Amino acid sequence: MKVLIIDDEKYIRESIQRILELEKIDSVTAANGEQGMDLLLDNNFDAVILDLRLPGMNGQELMEWMVEQSIRTPIIMISAHGEIQDAVAALKTGAKDYLEKPFEPAELLLKLKYIVENAHRENLIELGRRTNREESDLIGNSPVMVSIRKQLHKIATTNATVLITGESGTGKEVIAREIHALSPYREEPFVAVNVGGIPDTLIESELFGHEKGAFTGAEAMKPGLFELAGKGSIFLDEIGEMPAPLQVKLLRVLQERKTRRLGGIRDMNTEARVLAATNREIEEQVEKGLFREDLFYRLNVVRISAPPLRDRKEDIPLLAGFLLQKVSRKMGHSDVTLHPKALEKLMYYDYPGNIRELENLLERALIYREGVEILPGDIEIRTDFSAPDTGKTPVSPATGTGSLAHLEREAIIRALAKWEGNRTKAAEELGISRRTIIYKIKQFGLDQE
Repeated sequence: MKVLIIDDEKYIRESIQRILELEKIDSVTAANGEQGMDLLLDNNFDAVILDLRLPGMNGQELMEWMVEQSIRTPIIMISAHGEIQDAVAALKTGAKDYLEKPFEPAELLLKLKYIVENAHRENLIELGRRTNREESDLIGNSPVMVSIRKQLHKIATTNATVLITGESGTGKEVIAREIHALSPYREEPFVAVNVGGIPDTLIESELFGHEKGAFTGAEAMKPGLFELAGKGSIFLDEIGEMPAPLQVKLLRVLQERKTRRLGGIRDMNTEARVLAATNREIEEQVEKGLFREDLFYRLNVVRISAPPLRDRKEDIPLLAGFLLQKVSRKMGHSDVTLHPKALEKLMYYDYPGNIRELENLLERALIYREGVEILPGDIEIRTDFSAPDTGKTPVSPATGTGSLAHLEREAIIRALAKWEGNRTKAAEELGISRRTIIYKIKQFGLDQE
């Protein structure tokens, strides 16, 4: 933790700094608002302790400047006796708490830790809100994707634990985010944890938090991700990599809905929904004794299998269009299109890396293309591709019916026909937003027909 102390009285600055040093909290001091401004522009702080009365720019004015600059560092306002009304005004402007001088060190530390933890949680809530997006990333109208989408709508309103299985790159996290976005707690955080990407020695502390002194290096209390998730969702990716001792603790969380920080003596209730994913054959791990059978049954309340891309190739035109727009925006290009022959090349490939590989192919093609159109030669397939044994051709670029726009248009026509012109239902069928389908209808001239 790093704290900025702004007070014109030297002994108060030094006193607060000593209090923080005893707690192993780093701090920087400023004697006036102008110095504080410079430090806030050049550094990232976890909190600001700000005196209300300062020479020149006072605390209220500095706080108003922070709001204008979108500096969201939480603030504790300190004020002298008799300045309560001013302190209340500061709280309305954005201060998270206030202290009246003189104050007890323990009270300062308690308030400081609270506002820092709460700010961390608010940041996660903001990330969670981003999952409540207008357009889903769950693209496709193949039978398997229509079935998954129906499944998600049924389970999203419940608090059931979900196990998402499938190969790497099939979009397991996208499915988890969709469940959260459709749930009643979409405004709460969505916390994603890559279990396989965190060292065994740290993962317990990350998930459940720790108390100060719980182990060497634990210099301050740290809340766990289950705490920070609140009533939201915690997504445990690569759950099959979870160490055996931690599997026992996770089982207890699922059974009793309680967590305990490392080194703690108090249980805390948790309402976070658990969504887990694995690219392993989890039943085989259970049979081999590598994964607890009782934990498997607790996780496997609802099972969703993310299909490999080779099993839903009819979704490639829509996916390619979506992903091309995505990587184009990221790279600052808006007018790049996909040649029909290039789409045909994409349709023939089996994608061992699934959707992630399709996105990488399009991004690489976008980099190497010469003009405003991606040509077949711009797409570097890892292995030679050949037509399927059935001899079926997925698109017919020679006749002009294999273009990405044509395939999108046909998919929209079919969906509108199925739902008798209901644009909302057609958009749900296609996995796009209502605004997008209205735009596409106008783009393809379907509103004229």
